[in-house]
Amino acid sequence: MGTGIVATAGATMPGLRTPATYVWALDAALLVFLVAAALRRWTWTTVRAQLADPVMAQFWGAPPMALMTVGTGTLLLGSDWIGLPAALAVDWTLWTVGTALGLATSVLVPLRMIGSGERAFGGWLMPVVPPMVSAASGALLAQHLPEGQFRQAVVLACYALFGVSLFATMVIVPQIWQRLVQHGLGAASTVPTLWIVLGPLGQSITASNLLASVPVLPGQTAFGILYGTITWGFALLWVAMATTVTIRTARRGLPFALTWWSFVFPLGTLVTGTSALATRIPSAMFSFVTLVLYAALVLAWVTVAVRTTLMTAKQS
Repeated sequence: MGTGIVATAGATMPGLRTPATYVWALDAALLVFLVAAALRRWTWTTVRAQLADPVMAQFWGAPPMALMTVGTGTLLLGSDWIGLPAALAVDWTLWTVGTALGLATSVLVPLRMIGSGERAFGGWLMPVVPPMVSAASGALLAQHLPEGQFRQAVVLACYALFGVSLFATMVIVPQIWQRLVQHGLGAASTVPTLWIVLGPLGQSITASNLLASVPVLPGQTAFGILYGTITWGFALLWVAMATTVTIRTARRGLPFALTWWSFVFPLGTLVTGTSALATRIPSAMFSFVTLVLYAALVLAWVTVAVRTTLMTAKQS
């Protein structure tokens, strides 16, 4: 999903459609490879063991987001290669499966944490972000539906998914902040997970403004702009805090781990959210910040992708 967000965010950047399409193709190939590899290795015992682990369980939110990110890239970019009807078919399939899995993780994983005594960290948001991704992705799909009851139902369902993720986020983020205040940052390897907070923030800005493009309720555009601008301000505050904490930790030593991918997808959602606001509000500020954030996203992706490739090669 980290690679996919580089592609989908690039779809809105001027002059980057062709490079973004190649990134989407790479992401789609990676998804096929990883799904095939997972199906060969996973057993019910393995799945149960991962769900029983309070840390590993959180990252079950990643697969549904990966499916929907590739689906959105297929609609936005892949349609140039395979045609719009085929792209819609792929996106609807991946969106449906991803939404179902995302709803499952947003219920089952938080239930697993009740009474566990575990301290909250950024990874706790992973299981509850997928419904917000569903809301944003579903808004794009709804734009291709004819007006009628089904289109209205899809949009209303997307707003409901928006609420699932938003209010779950509002419950979890204060717990993360409380842990930071009372117990400090913890292990250096967990510091990148602070960036995951940007995921629901940026994706909710994206979703609220994309849904405004499919009007079925009064005030959708006003809600998208007002909610998006307010949340965007808090997201930039979190960027400043997370950046400061990351730099301080790096000075003491920040060993590479797969948690570094937390730098990528959440930042990408802020790019798409800022881009969505730039489309709604004729302000050069949003357009400029979108470009700056996208440059940072590409740099983060290249850094993490190279380090991941080197680590994988070394282990094999």
